[in-house]
Amino acid sequence: MIFNYIRVSTVQQNTDRQLLGIDCDRAYEEKVSAKNTDRPQLQAMLMNLRADDHVNVHELSRLARNTKDLLVIVEQIMNTGASIQFHKENLRFDSGKTADPFQKLMLSMLASISTFERDLMLERQKEGIALAKAAGKYKGRRSQFDDSQVAEIRTKFDMKSVNKSALAREYGISRQHLYGMMAA
Repeated sequence: MIFNYIRVSTVQQNTDRQLLGIDCDRAYEEKVSAKNTDRPQLQAMLMNLRADDHVNVHELSRLARNTKDLLVIVEQIMNTGASIQFHKENLRFDSGKTADPFQKLMLSMLASISTFERDLMLERQKEGIALAKAAGKYKGRRSQFDDSQVAEIRTKFDMKSVNKSALAREYGISRQHLYGMMAA
């Protein structure tokens, strides 16, 4: 069987540009971050792979965003007897064949670059948020509670006899979030 794995990070993003004209028997498509391998469609595809199957992926970063995960997934695919091809980078890994040392090097290098790129993006994001907070322009996510609800929660919170964990559960928030609200 031929599988196409297609992924974007958010539901707002479009998958149309990935694997155009690449026929497959089954496509696995998801709109989730690749920060880890805990992705339903990825796991379903890996569970369905058999010897002589083939996986198509548009580019390395669509399969994984860090070097370790990418190498582990590629090895897992090959260990089942399947092959994988990254179309943008023109890299193919077939089980049973001795992997081309150049392609193994390219996989590791490009995966490292992808990881580096993600780390830089997260660093820039943190810097931007810190600057916006310092300028008073970033307040974080809007509270799910209006002022009267916050006042009600604060009244209950200030009572010594109230269990803070039970109070958090009552309002559907974590204990940590409850304490954060009360500190603000």
